[in-house]
Amino acid sequence: MAFNVLGLNHKTAPLALREKVAFNEDRLAAALRALRQELGVSEVVILSTCNRTEVYWSGNASPAELSQWLENHHGNNLDLASSLYVHQDRPAVAHAFAVASGLDSMVLGEPQILGQLKDAYRVAHETGSTGPSLNKLFQAAFSAAKRVRSETQIGANAVSLASAAVSLARRMYADLSERTALMIGAGEMIDLAARHFAGAGVKRLVIANRTLTRAQALAAEIQAYAIDLSSLEKELADADIVVSCTASAVPLITKSAAAAAVRKRRHRPIFMVDLAVPRDIEPEAGQLEDVFLYTVDDLGAIVREGNASRQAAVAQAEAIIETRVQTFMQWLDQRSIVPVIRHMHTQADALRRAELERAQKMLARGDDPAAVLEALSQSLTNKLIHGPTHALNRADSDNRDKLIALMSGFYKHSGSSER
Repeated sequence: MAFNVLGLNHKTAPLALREKVAFNEDRLAAALRALRQELGVSEVVILSTCNRTEVYWSGNASPAELSQWLENHHGNNLDLASSLYVHQDRPAVAHAFAVASGLDSMVLGEPQILGQLKDAYRVAHETGSTGPSLNKLFQAAFSAAKRVRSETQIGANAVSLASAAVSLARRMYADLSERTALMIGAGEMIDLAARHFAGAGVKRLVIANRTLTRAQALAAEIQAYAIDLSSLEKELADADIVVSCTASAVPLITKSAAAAAVRKRRHRPIFMVDLAVPRDIEPEAGQLEDVFLYTVDDLGAIVREGNASRQAAVAQAEAIIETRVQTFMQWLDQRSIVPVIRHMHTQADALRRAELERAQKMLARGDDPAAVLEALSQSLTNKLIHGPTHALNRADSDNRDKLIALMSGFYKHSGSSER
């Protein structure tokens, strides 16, 4: 069964397009079911992060059908053709392994993508959208990523988006110890950002989240304050630094809300970082004179500076992945011939039973047992070599030479095994 990947990422599509095809976890299960029902794919996993949306599937659906489904599903009058990439069979397997290992990330070697891939696989598995093929593929990808992590320095000194946000904030505020930072969300990205800003020594750190208990749990670990989103407007006016990353389908901070906060601050500037896809902060907020707004793509340049120091580990990681891909493809090739071998066994057993029944009838009527055995062995031999002989007689010269070499090796091996 063929493996396929269709998607777009930070290399092929701008943020404005990526956010239009993003899936949050609440919509993911429904999308998986719709995809299977509408296109009839047998197995499918959808990976959606701030930097990529990818569909992994096995079955008869074509990449063109998947592309059209993606456009129709989001209903945004999208034109994805120039931004999409497609990988099939071995390249699809290699891509999955590279993504899991962090080799295809904006932050080279970053560990978050492995967790995101595991979450995507878990959701698909729970909705019954995976099967033997994708189960094997993703388990092999997770194993390859683990080996890359343990045997290379690909993740060493990684410049994360969170640390890049701190670096940008320092360019604006030389002394962070006099600043208030507001973190919106309570997921892994905000957890990292909050810890980075706490480590940078901000004066006051506030965690805002829709679920107050989640904000409180993080705040308790880093000596921050926790609020729910109903208090966001007040805290926004007090914040010098805002970092947001939630799964909201609509912006949490509009241009008008940002303008109101600036007025209350008497036009003291606000540094904002929006790490969410779709975006949490309206892009128009960045048009305000006293708002300095950065997106996940804006942080990419800083991140790429740190990638250079890990390039030496890339070749080693790629070698590990190539070995794992080769092993996986060997398993796939072996799996593909299992039905053929099973059919050969069934046919041979049918011949055996027919000849055995014939021999038993001969013995029952009193024929000489030695003659019966001789007839049985000759008949079986003739019938078993009939197929190969017929194939040789019908093959052209090129294929005949290949068949002769193959059969010579087979019978040589069979003879040595018998001795």
